[in-house]
Amino acid sequence: MLDARPSLELLARAGYGARGLTYCLVGGLAFLAAIGEGGRTGGSRSALMALLGQPFGRVLLGAVALGLAGFALWRVIEAVTDADRRGRSAKGLAVRAGHLVSGGIYGSLAVSVAGTALGYGRGGAEDQAARDWTAWLLQQPLGAWLVGAVGAVVIGAGCAFLLKGWRGDVTRFLALPVDARPWATRAGRFGYAARGIVFWLIGGFLIVAAIESRSSAVKGLGGALRTLREQPYGAALLGLTAAGLAAFGAFGLVQARYRHIDPPGLDDLPGGRGSGR
Repeated sequence: MLDARPSLELLARAGYGARGLTYCLVGGLAFLAAIGEGGRTGGSRSALMALLGQPFGRVLLGAVALGLAGFALWRVIEAVTDADRRGRSAKGLAVRAGHLVSGGIYGSLAVSVAGTALGYGRGGAEDQAARDWTAWLLQQPLGAWLVGAVGAVVIGAGCAFLLKGWRGDVTRFLALPVDARPWATRAGRFGYAARGIVFWLIGGFLIVAAIESRSSAVKGLGGALRTLREQPYGAALLGLTAAGLAAFGAFGLVQARYRHIDPPGLDDLPGGRGSGR
């Protein structure tokens, strides 16, 4: 029987690379905005639109969309098969659930970016998309509580990222050369800390939306970065956070090359002969 594992590994590595490139663009453009050299404070979709201005821009955008789709697929496979051997502890299950949610988010981003690459619009506003699903959730029974719960989960994820940035073993799954480990650790920790700050802000907006039953309070990544810019010493806050997001992007490119990836065989998938392992 044909072994699908090499193809899955290739998709996963392309996915880490595509995510890394996305964060490099988000962080780089926001950093330029912070220092007054152009740029913009946008989310993932708007940052990727910068590729359209490059030679063969739609081809580049299509390649990124394919990579993001591969990353989404790998996240789902990680969650379902426990490819990283996280186990069934509360922490392990929480990480796997996070990977499942991540798969959905990156899958949606991949579809949007692919549509733009094929000429169907320019991706839409990310903040508005977040407001739309928040408005829908608020209309459901106990909707405000559900939005508040989502906000609390996002803030919790932010806390986990900050903790990982402070003292986490970010190179745990990387087979790095010895001399590369110190700078990769610094880049990874800086990046996770920046993501933690952004997640805190996004979660806070959701809590406000739940309390006020007002979906217009919700903001995505771009909105969180703009909020930082509007604070006292906003240029410094935005510049530091943007540099951290760019560092996370660089760390993603390192993951694409050096991360240990152990794709499951067909027998390890749900329903396969080895699914009970």
